[in-house]
Amino acid sequence: MKSNHSHRPYTFAALILLISAELILLYTLFSQKLPGALPSFQETTALAVNASDSNSKSFIKWVDFDVTAEAMRQALRLDVDSYNQTPHLNWLELLAYSGARCGGDFSRYRASDMDQLAEKLREGSSMEELTRDMKYYSYYLEAYRAVLGGMVGLYDIQIPDETTGEPVWVTKYGLKAFSPIARNFPYHDFDDFGVSRSYGFKRQHLGHDLMGQVGTPVIAVESGYVEAIGWNQYGGWRLGIRSFDKKRYYYYAHLRKNYPYHKTLQEGSYVQAGDVIGYLGRTGYSRTENTNNIEEPHLHFGMQLIFDESQKDGNNEIWIDCYELTKFLTMNRSETVKNPDTKEYYRVYQMKDPAVPGGAPEQNYLFLR
Repeated sequence: MKSNHSHRPYTFAALILLISAELILLYTLFSQKLPGALPSFQETTALAVNASDSNSKSFIKWVDFDVTAEAMRQALRLDVDSYNQTPHLNWLELLAYSGARCGGDFSRYRASDMDQLAEKLREGSSMEELTRDMKYYSYYLEAYRAVLGGMVGLYDIQIPDETTGEPVWVTKYGLKAFSPIARNFPYHDFDDFGVSRSYGFKRQHLGHDLMGQVGTPVIAVESGYVEAIGWNQYGGWRLGIRSFDKKRYYYYAHLRKNYPYHKTLQEGSYVQAGDVIGYLGRTGYSRTENTNNIEEPHLHFGMQLIFDESQKDGNNEIWIDCYELTKFLTMNRSETVKNPDTKEYYRVYQMKDPAVPGGAPEQNYLFLR
């Protein structure tokens, strides 16, 4: 007994030394990777790599996307207004600067700060010199590029001719992503990301619900390809669409019973932003296919970020809060029309997105004359 007691103080002291050594090691790793003071706990979670795994790849493990719709609209306006000018203000760089300035907490964001940044850039300052002392600017730029990288650019789209009303082609630069709910269809929502769910097992709600009417056309937010289609006991009839740069996986769930998808879609199909891809419903929460077990009809819309394919499935998935993003996307809602014979909805105005390999698909349009 004496022998055992005599070792307890030594064991406790050794444990303290071991923990201290590990903390010093982690500090050193962070200091080498990101020079300067350690970030907040939230930022540490987002930036950290598994230091205990010698085979660990260096890629972002978590993103808290807190950018407001107001900030996105302001950054987009500055970007579009300066297109074909020198300097051309990049909206992702503007947002990353704002994120680094407020530590990712956009409740501290002020529109005047972004306007002042834009003015400094117009006066000849470079983003590189303005962000030289911002330790986490590069992180926010990579994170926000992952979320928003496919949403702004050049594209061709049809608009109605002012005289004849017939569709004519124009080339535009700006927002080419769309709201997941078609124009003229009502819906309501609130920020429900992270609330608890109990079906199957206790878990967090890793998406955003948009409550609407059964049969409301669901729209592809960004161009991509169908990676998953079919039944899931949690999401019911659901679609998974991957962006062409493979950074974003869009999840559309609880689609309509009996007729959930646009008839043109199958696994591997290309879609482009603004296409009708399915119809809002209330399927899910059952192992039995085609079951309506969701009380209120809604679209579950989710976005998963993928910096490395190991994050696609499993414990390392990154899902972001899409509430502010869907508010931002309401400025671009796809107009649709119903074919009276097939009852299928189609987009009214065609679009050609350069992001689509080999050109835009043409099967998701109804040509009206």
